[in-house]
Amino acid sequence: MKLDQLTKSILKSILTLACITLFLIFLIKAKVVIIYILISMVLTLIFSPFSSFLKSKLKFNNLFSSIASLLLLLVVIMALIGSFIPLIIEQSKNLSLLNNSELKSNIESLIISINNYFESNSLTVYDFLSEFTLLSDIDFAFIPKLLNSIISEVGSIGVGLLSILFITFFLIKDGNDILIRINGVLPKKIRKNFLSSFSKIKLLLSRYFIGISVQITVLFILYSIMLSVIGINNALVIAFLCALLNIIPYVGPLIGLVLMGLLTMTNYIDPVLVKEMLSKVVYIFIGFSVVQLIDNFMIQPYIFSKSVKSHPLEVFVVIITSGVLFGIIGLIIAIPLYTSIKVIYSSYSGKET
Repeated sequence: MKLDQLTKSILKSILTLACITLFLIFLIKAKVVIIYILISMVLTLIFSPFSSFLKSKLKFNNLFSSIASLLLLLVVIMALIGSFIPLIIEQSKNLSLLNNSELKSNIESLIISINNYFESNSLTVYDFLSEFTLLSDIDFAFIPKLLNSIISEVGSIGVGLLSILFITFFLIKDGNDILIRINGVLPKKIRKNFLSSFSKIKLLLSRYFIGISVQITVLFILYSIMLSVIGINNALVIAFLCALLNIIPYVGPLIGLVLMGLLTMTNYIDPVLVKEMLSKVVYIFIGFSVVQLIDNFMIQPYIFSKSVKSHPLEVFVVIITSGVLFGIIGLIIAIPLYTSIKVIYSSYSGKET
């Protein structure tokens, strides 16, 4: 009897482990589609209030309010892209100047070296070229491969963006109907708390994203003041980009610091300005550290306490696991996704999390 119970227990454990393994494999295989859906859900959560405003105050019907919300999303995306164009142009000019000066110096050095080589070995240019096999050793097949890779990445980004916009539109337009239909096919035990769980999730995540918006705004103001005082060009654009990167837990602030440093150094590529460049980089590091302290000890605790009542170690493990499964996007969606899971668990278990 005990042996049968032990066998059943082992089989149950193996079956549970197999199910978990299959579920993880499914997540990894379908992670692109899952990421599209999760991003669309976040965008729906952000732009649904605008759609509701149009329907309640301006008497738009469901279709036109959804279209207007999607157009607003496109305007925001284009505005974000357009705001970075001046920064990209300026940095490209700086880098092109740096490349031109280095190229000129390298060419002059190369010419001198070639002349010295010919003179020391008593060779003619014809002899040198007849023995020169470097061009024949180079595999120029990498050029079309590189171009194909670039085109593929651009195509993937385009497909991803269109997919997200398509899903977002229908979630804004038919989100409530989709929930009602899903609720209708669920078992009665699950159906009881399904809609109430989603209402609670919507409320908590709305507060969370409002908090994130406040965080980005405060960081943008602080970074702008810091960079303007230091005297960095395009301070507003750089500040906004670094504030936006801060939504990526742990990694985002480090990327922002490196980005600030690199963009500062490219503005002072002249060797005469090396000392000034180094001093500004030091000032940026100090100012960035102060802003991060304000964020970590004042802003973030307020945001997370309103949405995720979890131990810091628990949050850390969730973020890292999500990052391993879904990359950078996983780091961003970890907390909202974990919040949703905790709400659903508490609704069906009867336990407060």
